[in-house]
This record gives sequence, structure tokens and C-alpha cells, in this order.
Amino acid sequence: MIRRFDFGHPLHTGATVLALESEKDISTLPRLHVTRDGESVTFTCPLQADTRLYGLGETVRGINKRGHHYRSWNTDDFIHTEEKESLYSSHNFLIVASEADCFGFFLDDPGEVIWHLGDQKMNEMTVTSVCGDLSLYLIEEETPAAICRELRRLTAKSYLPPYWAFGYIQSRWGYAGDADMREVLEGHRTRDIPLDGICLDIDYMDRFRDFTWDSEKIPDLKALTHRLREENIHLIPIIDAGIPVAEDDPTSVDGVKEDVFVKTADGSLFQAAVWPGLSYFTDFLSPKGRAWFGDRYREMLSCGVDGFWNDMNEPALFYSREGMQKAYAVFDELRGKNLDLDGNWALSRAANSLANSMDDYTAFYHDVDGRQVRHDRVHNLYGFGMMRASREGMDRFAPGQRFLLFARSSYIGAHRYGGVWQGDNRSWWSHLKLNMQMLASLNMCGFLFNGADIGGFGSDTTPDLLLRWLELGIFTPLMRNHSSLHTRDQEIFRFECWEDMRAILTLRYALIPYLYSEFMKAAHDDGLLFRPLAFDYPHDPIALQTEDQLMLGGECMIAPVVEPNSQGRYVYLPEDMLLLRMRSSEDMEEEKLEKGVHFVPCRLNEALLFVRRGHAVPFVASTKGVRSTVDLRGRELTLHGWDAKAPYTLYTDDGISMQEGTCSLLGGEA
Repeated sequence: MIRRFDFGHPLHTGATVLALESEKDISTLPRLHVTRDGESVTFTCPLQADTRLYGLGETVRGINKRGHHYRSWNTDDFIHTEEKESLYSSHNFLIVASEADCFGFFLDDPGEVIWHLGDQKMNEMTVTSVCGDLSLYLIEEETPAAICRELRRLTAKSYLPPYWAFGYIQSRWGYAGDADMREVLEGHRTRDIPLDGICLDIDYMDRFRDFTWDSEKIPDLKALTHRLREENIHLIPIIDAGIPVAEDDPTSVDGVKEDVFVKTADGSLFQAAVWPGLSYFTDFLSPKGRAWFGDRYREMLSCGVDGFWNDMNEPALFYSREGMQKAYAVFDELRGKNLDLDGNWALSRAANSLANSMDDYTAFYHDVDGRQVRHDRVHNLYGFGMMRASREGMDRFAPGQRFLLFARSSYIGAHRYGGVWQGDNRSWWSHLKLNMQMLASLNMCGFLFNGADIGGFGSDTTPDLLLRWLELGIFTPLMRNHSSLHTRDQEIFRFECWEDMRAILTLRYALIPYLYSEFMKAAHDDGLLFRPLAFDYPHDPIALQTEDQLMLGGECMIAPVVEPNSQGRYVYLPEDMLLLRMRSSEDMEEEKLEKGVHFVPCRLNEALLFVRRGHAVPFVASTKGVRSTVDLRGRELTLHGWDAKAPYTLYTDDGISMQEGTCSLLGGEA
């Protein structure tokens, strides 16, 4: 059951699709005590000793969020350490679960929200809406999984990517054009390393300008996409949020003419710098702005591009003229002085305050249903609006066709337009574990299609870390290897152990029929692809505390090795399971294990999969000669399970259109 309670003057964000009347009497809101302080509204709830808190999507720390504080404020911050309050997205959905009670709530508030989840008082949770204009949706169900299902009913079904998007994707900040594409393609194809997509970061553009490409690096975009498509490779360019302030840029000139950019209080166009320098920003809260921006994709789509990734859409702001003037004033005041501790801090603050300044976020306005709304009150909707604009533009170009679309910044409800990647992570073992934990938390918020930069985006990866990350990545819907400029080259073929990495990647392609089937079932049935063990085994005290293993689909559990120099790990089996120790799609061992705690050896070139008793998982019987998802068509499947005759329902469709698919039964009888 879902109940709605309004506070202040809620903005219609577009997050929800289910029409619910707000209950007039706030005193009937159960479980949460409401207090007001000026504009802000705070919700307080006691926490029992066994209360667990799930959700919040893209956030640091574990799956159970209890004991930390968070801030819903989409933030361009690429150092994801444990104390960070905010990352790139804000997902205001929380499940409160204990032996005695279970409920969830979604705060449809696009402004700043502060979450104290037992960090101030261990037995109390407080959640504060800073601006106080919001709709609270209370979801009362018996289990966390049922609460997640109700959230999806409230916010609509998940985005469906094309089948090829489950293939392996290679990316790097630095890929710019034809020469890089040839090198990447040759590096994979000559070594029989499967590949379905290549991402282009900002270097392909003409002076970092959206919807352009450098004619020297890419003389003919249509010819490039056609040549790659002959190799069954899809080109996936990046699109950023800022449009350059430039009279020689057609997109900029047209945007000014059509009046689609955000403005300051005096009606002038707001300007702040990103990659191309000073830029304008499309008003994605305006239908006119979304339609204009979505139509900008048309030229690339007509050249054969069928996948995009949206970036810098928090929006990230490097600086504004006003911010620079304030910083220069501080620099001038301190110039030539012998700086003590306070002076040094003042100098640092002046420089560090330029990027993503709250002064800048409060300096411009959006047109929302004919009224002007200051940006900070709707900040977390910006990436959502960009994703919506992109998807709607693609739908106008080719109705009924699936495109790959994933973004860095998002909000609840954006899951119906595209997927997300988990932002600019690092080549750290802790981020490998965080990748796994976010899979579950993002699934709870509706984002089934998600993944992290395999190997880590920042810092230099190592062969063992990349191998272990691939061993997790073979299970994630978005499987993309991505790294930053000025870091170690991270393509598989660069490493001495590339044959081991290739062997692990063959497992991904062997599993794609299963992963795609489970994804599509979860999308259509409002289910979860990844779940904490606690969701499936709510009365198992060990399962309730296990946060480095996940349930996958209806049949499996994954337990990746996430520690360096480990030749195995302890695994808890909440029931009897079949262990698949996998070195390649054609090199696996099976071992039946009983319920309980086991130390499971796992060499560096091995991946682990656990299949529940009474279930079976389909694999492509042989991936020999498979270089992309196209080569999977018509391949024989084989079932692996405790009982290989256990039934499995395979989801099959054309993988391209929005047309409903069919389900084929494998093994056993219905």
C-alpha cells in the first residue's frame, strides 16, 4: 500500500506516474514524527537494535546504511571515500526493516535533503528536507522486496537497453577518432577478445563542444560508424550538459535564439565554465528546453550512432565569472604576505570554492510551469531532465527502437529513461567492493541497468585488480572498462595476463542469455536483478549481516573476491548450493556444497558462481568464435545446476525493439 503526504508546495518532478491523492491530515502519517523549523521539515523515527536501513541508491558505505549520514545533493566529486555525504545522484528512497516492522518511504524532493541514519543518536533516524516542499510516499508492505516492487509501481517500469548493450564495452578518456578506434578494435579482434561497443570521451569533439566532432580526428562520422558496425561494434559518444558561449557554435546560437537556456534573476543568460569554457545550460525542467536538446541528437543518430552516455549533468560547474572575481579579491589581499595557518587556509578556500559553488547554484532559475524556480530548490532534477530529454529525442527519431543510454547524474524516476554508471571511481580494491554493493542499492531504486568503471577510472589499475574486477563485471548489466587520461592504459590486451582476462570475458558472453533473461523478467515484473541476502533469507541471522555477497536473478548467488592477494574467501551459503568454479566458458568445475560457512579457494584466474539447489542456469555451450553478441545467435545452451534437468524459463525477443518478447522453457517440464 502507498500513501501520499504533501508538505509545503511540492513541485511536480515527474518522478512518479501513479496518481495518488495527498492525505490532508498529516497527523495520520504513521512511524515518522514530523517537526518544522522555518522552511525545513524533519522526519524522525526510532531505530530498534535490529533495524536495518536499505536504499539511497548511489551512496558510499555498505548495503545497510545505518550508522552514517548522507546528503542528497548531486555532486561532481571523483574521490569516493567513506566519509563522503554525496555522489553524483540522489535517490531519496529508504527501507526500514526489522523483525517487528517493515516499511519504506520516498521523499519526492529535488532539493537538498539531509539523512542522519543513527550517526548522531544510535537509536534514532532523522531526515530533513531543507526547503520543505515535498511529497512523501509511505510504502507499507511485509518485505523489502515487496516495498521495492511498490516503488516501481509508483515510478514506472525500468528502461530496456538493446541486447548488444550486455556485451563488453571498452572506453577511455583520450579516445578521439579513427586512429584510436582502429587500435582498440585491432587489439581486441586479433586476440579474439569479445567486444560490442567503444565509448568516446570528450576528445572526439571539436573544442569540447556538444554535438560536434573534430573533422581531423573523425573525417566522416557516418563512415566510421558503418565501418565499426561491419565488425559488430557500436560507437557510444559522450554528451555533456554545458553548451559553449560561442557565436561560431551553431548549437549555442540556436539555443539562444530559441530561448532554452537557464537565466539569472535579472533575465540574463547564466554562464559558468565546463570543458569548452564558459557555457550555457539548457533548462531541462522546461518541456521546450527538453524537446530542443533531445532533437540535437538527431544528426548523430542519422549517422548510425545508437548509444550515448551523458556526463557532467549534476550540473558540474568549474567556475563562474562572479566566483573568479571573489577568488581574485582574496588572492590580491593575500599577495606578498607571509601566510600563517589561517592565511594558508583562506588561500586554499578561495581556490577550492570555485567549482560547484552554492553561490552559483543559487544564481539561476528554471521555468517550471510558467513560474521561476531557483535552481538549488530543484538541483537534483537536472541530470534526470537531461536523461529524459535525450531519451525522448531518440524516441522521436526512431519510435519503438531501443538505444543504449546511461548517465552520471540521476534522480528517482530517471530509471525509465536510461541506466547509470556509478561515476568516476578509482582503481581501489575498496571501490571494487563498493561496485558490488551499489548494484543492490541502485536496483532497489529502480536502476536495473547499471555498472561501474571496470578496473577503476582514476589511478593506475593493476593486473590482479583488473582480473578480480572482470570477475565481478561479468555479472553486471553494464560491463564497461573505462579509465582516465594520464592513467595506465587499461585495455585487456595491454596486460601480460590478457589471456586469463579474455578467458574470464568468455564467461560473460556465455552468461548473456541468462543475464538478459533475468534482467527482462525483473524489468517487466518490477523485480530486482540483484538483492542482499537479507531480502531472500529474512530470518537467517548470518544472511542479515552478509554484505559482500548478492543474490542474482532467481537462481544464483555471487560472492566475488574483493581483497588483494587473496586466493579464496569465506562464503556463507544460506541453503545448499552448487559451486561453479569458472576459468572460462569451457573450463568449469562443479562442487555441491551444503548450507553453512565455507572457505572457497579461488585462484586469480577464477570466477565463482553459486546456483541454488533445485535451480539451473543456462550457459552458451561453446563461445568459440564469439567476438560479439551477434555471434551468440543460434548457439546451443547447456544447463548448469545441482540438477541439470531443473526448469529454466529463457526470455527471447529481437533485442532491438520495444516489442514484447517470448519465454522459452529449457530443461525439465513446466
